[in-house]
This record gives sequence, C-alpha cells and structure tokens, in this order.
Amino acid sequence: MAKAVFHKGQRVYVKPVATWAVIENVNPQWVKGVEEPLRVSYDAGLGRDFQAHELSAEDREPEKPDLIETENWRILRAVNRLSADARDPRHPHPGTFPVVVTDEKDWGGWRVPMAEYDRDPNRVEHQARVMANALRLMRVARELIEFAQDNPHETPGQLLDLAKQAEMVLAAIYHHGAPRSEAFMAAE
Repeated sequence: MAKAVFHKGQRVYVKPVATWAVIENVNPQWVKGVEEPLRVSYDAGLGRDFQAHELSAEDREPEKPDLIETENWRILRAVNRLSADARDPRHPHPGTFPVVVTDEKDWGGWRVPMAEYDRDPNRVEHQARVMANALRLMRVARELIEFAQDNPHETPGQLLDLAKQAEMVLAAIYHHGAPRSEAFMAAE
C-alpha cells in the first residue's frame, strides 16, 4: 500500500537526473478490491515516471523564531573610562553606564551616548530598565490576549479592554495595522 508523498504542482529535486522539476501528474496504480493504491509514481515532465524515493521536496526556509520566545535582554554595566564625572556622586552607578544587551555575546543592543547619560543619568537608567524588561511585558501581554481569546465569555469587561489594548500594542510592535483577530468583538 502506498500514499502520495508529493502533490501536483509541487517543486521537487529529481535525484537520477540531478535537476529541479515540478510534479505534473500523480499516478496511482490501483488494484481491484484494495482501498489504497499499490504504488504511486510521479510525472515530472522529464520523459518517465519517478518513484517517491527518487524525489526530494524543496526545503522551505524555516520560520524565524518569535522574538518573545528566543531572546532575553538584560542590562550590562559598561565602564565610563573617558568621563571626567566618572566618580560623580549624583550618578546612580558612578563610573559606569547601562548597556541593554540583546544577544549572548554581550555586544548587540542599546547604548546611550556618554553626554546624554551625563545630562540625566536617572532617566537613562530608567530607560534601560524599561527596555531590558520589555520582552517580559510582551510575554504578559500575549498571555493576557490568549486568555481573553480562549475564555471570551468568562473574562470580565475590564480585562477584555486591557486585552484589546495589549493586542493593539503587540500589533504595533510587529508592524501590523490591526489586531490579528476579531475574537474580542464577538465577546461583547
């Protein structure tokens, strides 16, 4: 018994010919009294039919993992080597400034110019904490949205409103124009 592995119109690599082709026809070989075909061959327009073991499917590009799932942003303290105010007591962390790192190697991410840090160090420290925790907030927003979508009739009205706002925020982050579903509208 055999089942079709490929479908009509699918692009496949034909190993015996070492070329790419498109399946033009799927040819099942039926036997009377049997529910499934005995064998399936594929016409790729190359002069003969091929068996499934002679073909391989085109590898699709894997989807990029979701930012929320894969990254863990954190604050790394960098040394203020060039600053004359490196020991200034009004700085929350004298001699250093925050760097929000977004990769394991500690070099990707957000850095602030030293002049901006010196002008208002508390504001920059606050911005760094907000950015470092943004992914956690996005995870909470996504969980809130999923809860409200899964339980639209049991979710209180205020929580539904918050879930709508969370969905609009995530849509703006992911550059989508509108929320991804109308599940909340049906619950009202």
